[in-house]
Amino acid sequence: MAVRSDPISNTVIETARGILPAYVSRPTQGGPWPGVVVIHDAFGMTTGAKRQVDSLASRGFLTASPSLFHAMTGGTFACVRAAMRQVAARSGPMFDDIEETRGWLATRPGCSGKIGVIGFCMGGGFAIALAPTGKYGASSPNYGQLPGDAETFLQGSCPMVASYGGKDRRLKGSAERLEKILTTNNVPHDVKEYPTAGHGFMENHVKSEIPWLFVTLAPLIPAGYDEAAANDAEERVAAFFKTHLGA
Repeated sequence: MAVRSDPISNTVIETARGILPAYVSRPTQGGPWPGVVVIHDAFGMTTGAKRQVDSLASRGFLTASPSLFHAMTGGTFACVRAAMRQVAARSGPMFDDIEETRGWLATRPGCSGKIGVIGFCMGGGFAIALAPTGKYGASSPNYGQLPGDAETFLQGSCPMVASYGGKDRRLKGSAERLEKILTTNNVPHDVKEYPTAGHGFMENHVKSEIPWLFVTLAPLIPAGYDEAAANDAEERVAAFFKTHLGA
């Protein structure tokens, strides 16, 4: 049975580079709980992103999501370009912020010390990049782009649960490719493609928080929230995390 979550607003993590804003949510029952670092999509720390944090907390995980764009200037597109460069390089200030969040979360009262990572869209790219680092017990990239060297890079991956949309033209074939890579490398996994879903199907964003261009182009990509697919994916992620991180 799902437990209620207890959102903690305006949380800050003190790092060597300064203050890192984060959104944190915890279960209201039981403990100790596994921790999960939640990496938001290209729209930043939106209401939709916070819903993902609360959803995982309601399923028994201590969750924290760092605001990766907090120190950036130049608007959404500049932030996304910077993030993509760092994902390609597998290093940079955003990776540092994620690592600070992981370390902070692991030392919180009530955390079991076992940590997973989940990301959406842009965040999915980070979740893939972090999977072989040995710092996470499980990774969940959702509609994250696979790197060109994924066949070799993911040889040492932690267990992975991934979700893709069948109508997502930009990531066509990604689910099948990831399934083959993880199977070949004997990585425990659960990869699923949802035929009726497009890009970003797990995030129920508030339209006023999304740049108008994305709202305009969403029907053409196609992209947007798919409740049935999202609910199924969230249940799969929670079950997988409980198996590999502990209940």
